[in-house]
Amino acid sequence: MQIINYIKAKHNLIFKIGLICFFAFLIALMLPTKSLIGHKVDGFDAIWPYSDLILENDIVEEKLKSEIEQEKQEVAAKSPIVLEEIVYEKTAKLSKLEDIKHKDFGSYKIIKKLTDSLYQLGVIQFNDSTNLNKEYLLIKGNFAEAVDVNKLFTVEQAESFLIKNAHGKITPENAFNYIAPTIFVDEGNTAQILKDKLSKISSVKQIYLKGNPLVKRGDVLTNSKRKLINAYLNNYVLSNNYYHLKFYAGYAIIFFILITLLGYLAYFRKSIFGQNKDIVFIYLIILSSVFCAFLFYKFGFSLQALPYTLIPLLIRVFYDSRTALFTHLCTILVLSLFMVDKFEFILMQILIGIGTLFILHDLRRRQQIVFSSLIVILGYIIVFASYQIYLGTPELVKKISAYVPFLVSGGLVMLLFPLIYLSELLFGFTSDFKLLELCDLNQPLLRKLAQEVPGTFQHSIQVANIAEEVIYYIGGNTLLVRAGAMYHDIGKIYNPRFFIENIANSYSPHIEMQPMDSAKIIINHVLKGVELAKEYKLPEQLVDFIRTHHGTTTVNYFYNIYKQNNPTADKTIEAEFKYKGPIPFSKETAILMLADAIEASSRSLKIYDAVSINDLVDGIIDFKITQQQLINSGITFKDLNIAKKIMKNRLLSIYHARIEYPSN
Repeated sequence: MQIINYIKAKHNLIFKIGLICFFAFLIALMLPTKSLIGHKVDGFDAIWPYSDLILENDIVEEKLKSEIEQEKQEVAAKSPIVLEEIVYEKTAKLSKLEDIKHKDFGSYKIIKKLTDSLYQLGVIQFNDSTNLNKEYLLIKGNFAEAVDVNKLFTVEQAESFLIKNAHGKITPENAFNYIAPTIFVDEGNTAQILKDKLSKISSVKQIYLKGNPLVKRGDVLTNSKRKLINAYLNNYVLSNNYYHLKFYAGYAIIFFILITLLGYLAYFRKSIFGQNKDIVFIYLIILSSVFCAFLFYKFGFSLQALPYTLIPLLIRVFYDSRTALFTHLCTILVLSLFMVDKFEFILMQILIGIGTLFILHDLRRRQQIVFSSLIVILGYIIVFASYQIYLGTPELVKKISAYVPFLVSGGLVMLLFPLIYLSELLFGFTSDFKLLELCDLNQPLLRKLAQEVPGTFQHSIQVANIAEEVIYYIGGNTLLVRAGAMYHDIGKIYNPRFFIENIANSYSPHIEMQPMDSAKIIINHVLKGVELAKEYKLPEQLVDFIRTHHGTTTVNYFYNIYKQNNPTADKTIEAEFKYKGPIPFSKETAILMLADAIEASSRSLKIYDAVSINDLVDGIIDFKITQQQLINSGITFKDLNIAKKIMKNRLLSIYHARIEYPSN
């Protein structure tokens, strides 16, 4: 039973620890299973930016299909053409000379001499001018010798040779009777030689031996080199034993980082720590960031292209800058486990993350997101270039492609706006953009308030102006307090004539009512306001202002009348005249309570001068302190002193009261 009771008492803490264990397990599953000796490279990687990639086994670089095809074409272009000598047709034609020998011996001698010299060089079947640069081999018996086909006769050249040198003994009409090609292309042997040469073409481009660098830091990357690096990184695996050890070690690191973040929230941001929804949201951002890095790592995309600065920006939209920075630091430490150069990654992301938080400490306009995108890009470029020069790789700085991932990362910062909307939709959060929309006087509920209860509407505007200025100087969310002030009295839409700011003719319906009934109507405007806010789907943060703007104070005016009429009444009856609370639990709700009470009370002053306003402000604030209405708000006496000065100056300007100076 004791264990069960303990679990019930600590169920929120147990839930948070269990959530961390589960998230740490999911993240550990996504961590790299290989030693980070380098990342896959793509077209954006012009130079190898990491340490020398030393091979742990031999690898073979295969030729690309295009390279093999080109080599085949070169071999085919240079492969020799085989020639063979066939003389039977020549013999047949020269036999006709025997007839001439007996008839005209002189002509026979001339023709015989010419044909002997002609066939001694050879008559080729063809002469393809496109193949003049090729090697020709003439097979004679069992030997082959290279021949210059330019020195051989073609049939046409042989005919001209005979006609020109025969001194009329041979005419164009009978020249062909003595000419026959003796050298022919041997198609079979030519094709066989080409086939043998093509078969000797290797698909291996280069062999890299174990212990040698595959690529050195600063080496320029070609497409084939990129392919080889990616193939090696894909095939690089750990032993099974080391894999399990690495998983458990990774899980321990992740768990420690996540529990550190939870400790920060528990000690320094109790309001966030107390809300499981907020805890889930923050850790989901970390998990989503790791999942994106895991996908980019797995598919070989550039991890530098991820918009890491979205992490602090998205946290800052809904929480404070310190929480955003601490969450960013923890997330970056987790993500560094995906990086080869962890120091470069941590240095770059911390500097840029802090810079964006400085610039966007107050995110209210859409153009600020565009500006932050440009700042992120510029910051990445400066830090990256400086770091690479410091490491001694200035050649990487000169490569424009090295900056493309930073352009992508900066451009993706523009996703902040849809992510804000999605977070509001899923978790019910309220961003400054949402508060700006709610402060628009054309909002249906504000228009209803202005049209039906104009006195309360003007009161709300004055309270909003006072509270916003105070929060601006003491620190807090000025937009939140303005929106809270605009809606804090919406419950007065019901029974508006029972509230003094809406009484036009000085006649109060409370004159004809019992004090307790009047008090109930006054108190119920808080309850009615909460109901109306939920009907119009106002954020819970604004509903808190409605609930707390009177805290647990007493409606003293009607309570005092009741005591006068019933002097013997039990003191417990005072509970009927008290607001249900709760009391303010933040600076914003506390300042609204004070601004509301002071602005409303100032309307009943008979004399508007510095003394009366000074006494009014001091009296109301001191009264709220004695009633312990501010003990949960975290507001300090220093804050209250600043608030007093601002509220006094505001009331002086509203009522145009002049400070009275002592006369001489």
